[in-house]
Amino acid sequence: VQLVESGGGLVQAGGSLRLSCGASGRAFSDYSMGWFRQPPGKEREFVAAIPWRGESTYLADSVKLRFSVSRDNGKNTLYLQMNGLKPEDTAVYYCAAEFRGLGGSYASPTEYRYWGQGTQVTVSS
Repeated sequence: VQLVESGGGLVQAGGSLRLSCGASGRAFSDYSMGWFRQPPGKEREFVAAIPWRGESTYLADSVKLRFSVSRDNGKNTLYLQMNGLKPEDTAVYYCAAEFRGLGGSYASPTEYRYWGQGTQVTVSS
């Protein structure tokens, strides 16, 4: 599966953005999907995930009151709605995919085989 993120940009603190991740290749509905981000000079970190069956969603504690994750299997697209953005949300955001269920934690980047190229989100204070 090939993944392409879009929707990043520059936004003021308190603003909103919606990131999209378009998928092509094998059936999108067969993939568990995740969002990760990498702030400048830091390690890649988990943001959100939604399993291939879509029965639940997972969000990092730092974003769970502000972000939401969803998927539209008919459009082969994963979304990350980001509200109440803070300067510490500044990062390159990546979507990731793995076929069906994961063997381990949805928060672990090593569980995902496929990655997009990333989209930059910059939040000014």
